[in-house]
Amino acid sequence: MLRGLYIAASGMLAQQVRHETVANNLANADTTGYKADEAVFRAALERAIWRHRDPQKGAPAPQVGALSFGVTTDAVVTDLRPGPVALTGRPLDVAIDGDGFFVVNTPQGERYTRDGAFRQSADGTLVIADGTPVLGTRGIIRSANTPLTIAPNGDVLANGQVIDRLRVVQLRNAVKEGANRFAGNAQPLQQFSLQVGALERSNVSVVQAMVDMIVAMRAYEASHRAVLAHDETLQKAVNDVGKV
Repeated sequence: MLRGLYIAASGMLAQQVRHETVANNLANADTTGYKADEAVFRAALERAIWRHRDPQKGAPAPQVGALSFGVTTDAVVTDLRPGPVALTGRPLDVAIDGDGFFVVNTPQGERYTRDGAFRQSADGTLVIADGTPVLGTRGIIRSANTPLTIAPNGDVLANGQVIDRLRVVQLRNAVKEGANRFAGNAQPLQQFSLQVGALERSNVSVVQAMVDMIVAMRAYEASHRAVLAHDETLQKAVNDVGKV
């Protein structure tokens, strides 16, 4: 009976994680270059296996222990597929056509983003929206008193002269860190193409996210009703069975 209570409670916890994940996706549906997250579950029907040393054979032998049931959150994975591209007409807005990430210089080191909404700061540095410098093949890109432009091949120009080239990398084992940035193992991407005067939108499907949120809420409510049913059964067992 207690096992059933734990199973229902595990369902509530799993759906809570799913609900929070979908809600965060919806909150970032208009964030440039945002990548949607998805909670992945697994059944918690597992055997507790441990090993002990057989005194006769001297080799470890597997032993099967107690079973546990329910569901648990296995991971929250990120959908790295490109989002739709929208034209803006701004000369410093760029979207990567295909795979790849821009490189930015943060206090924690190099980080990677698909957000190509660049601008030029007061000292002429090419930065993203929060002021973090964008990196080129030569480092921080800066041109004081001269407007910058970006070519489709990634060249950064000042007065028509190439001063640097945007670093675009391929990211493996990408880990989302917040602020629309990723960490991971970066490899230089030699061949890439940019759409200038355009931005990559979030790859969140608002309609699908709303459906997922409703499904998560219904599943949470079903697990909650199961918890209440088990609680009533336990209450009767404690208060009434002893009187028989």
